[in-house]
Amino acid sequence: MVSLGCPKNLVDSERILTQLRADGYQMSADYAGADVVLVNTCGFLDSAKEESLEAIGEAIAENGRVIVTGCMGKEADVIRARFPQVLAVTGAHQYEQVVEAVHEAAPANLSPYIDLIPDAGLKLTPRHYSYLKISEGCNHRCSFCIIPSLRGDLVSRRPDAILREAEKLIEAGTRELLVISQDTSAYGIDIRKEPRMWKGQEVVPHMTDLARELGKVAAPVNGWVRLHYVYPYPHVDQVIPLMAEGLVLPYLDIPFQHAAPSVLKRMKRPGNDAKVLQRIHRWRDICPDIAIRSTFVVGFPGETEADFEYLLDWLDEAQLDRVGAFRFEPVEGAAANALPDHVPEEVKEERYQRIMAKTAAISAAKLAAKVGRTLPVIIDEVGDGGATGRSQADAPEIDGQVFLRDAAHLSVGAIVPVTIEDADEHDLYGVPA
Repeated sequence: MVSLGCPKNLVDSERILTQLRADGYQMSADYAGADVVLVNTCGFLDSAKEESLEAIGEAIAENGRVIVTGCMGKEADVIRARFPQVLAVTGAHQYEQVVEAVHEAAPANLSPYIDLIPDAGLKLTPRHYSYLKISEGCNHRCSFCIIPSLRGDLVSRRPDAILREAEKLIEAGTRELLVISQDTSAYGIDIRKEPRMWKGQEVVPHMTDLARELGKVAAPVNGWVRLHYVYPYPHVDQVIPLMAEGLVLPYLDIPFQHAAPSVLKRMKRPGNDAKVLQRIHRWRDICPDIAIRSTFVVGFPGETEADFEYLLDWLDEAQLDRVGAFRFEPVEGAAANALPDHVPEEVKEERYQRIMAKTAAISAAKLAAKVGRTLPVIIDEVGDGGATGRSQADAPEIDGQVFLRDAAHLSVGAIVPVTIEDADEHDLYGVPA
């Protein structure tokens, strides 16, 4: 399996592999030992599509028997035109079609004596953290995005099914649940009148109720629940007290994308609350340790220097903990491509460098303020004499890390108190308390 793209794609890969393992298949560590290669593609940006095509080409060159799935499966004609020898092409989260294609390409002999899988399924992440997908698709029509055309409109999972999966993951050793979707704040709006029974009580399919119950599931092992892809709708305010109580990590991943009203209007962004800065200040009053991460697009069509300066001033006021930035890249099929006044590449690059310098300075100051504090840290790796982990403000792969000395005695997955001794622009350094 070659799995590309976002964590949502990773969860799709885990589900496919879990079903295949149940059907008697084994994973191969390399191309040479495989009867068939699965490539789970990303199709969000043109650069991602090219990476997917390169991965397909490599798999064909190294093995020859390739099945393609994922977001780029929507463009089967493009894939087949370049690689006519692929065995099958399916779209995103089309699990049954992928499994059928594997059965046809490489029939397996199931043995009830040796072909057992854990209740939590097969995972592509370390044992101590797991992505938990709560819905598919998205109802928004942002002008730069083609996700709805790739994954469809919002389809929420039943709350009891999500909680049952979370419980199995915790029982299997997960200590951090990373809640993902295209729009976590919108969870349940399509099934809002369908509460489900869980542990003897009704659970309403709503972001706040689900977050509270997930916190209860993780509580027996002092586990963490981290919320990703949260749009700043008004009801997000209801989640902040859960963070102050310790049921949910004090962490919000909010894809603001920009701050200038004129740019947000052209982006057709949802949740453009003009009072969002006041809300951020109120969140910090309720939960002082809350960490907010976000992503921003620079060089969107029509973005003026005044718009960009507005964004920089907004960042000064918002003081976000973690920020990623991207230069606008046209995506085939996105409405933004037809907008006038595209920004020259050299201007995009100059603005990108400026926003990264601004956010690095903010990050450095916020991390420096943590020196001398003792923080809970989840351990990701243990080596000779030291260890690497993450604080509650750090999601895996996208945020910073905590580097520990004198920590060889720790175990991966443990959550331990760490005294912070030093900091730089992105990471913390400390010693077990």
